[in-house]
Amino acid sequence: MQGQETLESQVKAAIVRCLRMPIGPDDIQDDLPLFDEGLGLDSIDALELVLELQRSFGVVVSDEQMGQRVLRSVRTIVAFIESSRQVR
Repeated sequence: MQGQETLESQVKAAIVRCLRMPIGPDDIQDDLPLFDEGLGLDSIDALELVLELQRSFGVVVSDEQMGQRVLRSVRTIVAFIESSRQVR
């Protein structure tokens, strides 16, 4: 990944890549809900996304409640990654 690429664009690319979505990363808005009326992801997608976040960004979503908070949108995922990096 290029150094100038934003964390938001990296997260979007990871979502599209791991879920093999038929859209481009630029088609995902930062505040678009990932589930329901937004991208329409389901629980299987959530599991795959949790694994991708761990692989690509080194963050761990430890339980379902945390997942519901973190996996709302690209913006909430980015905030989680940034706060996890500050803790280290």
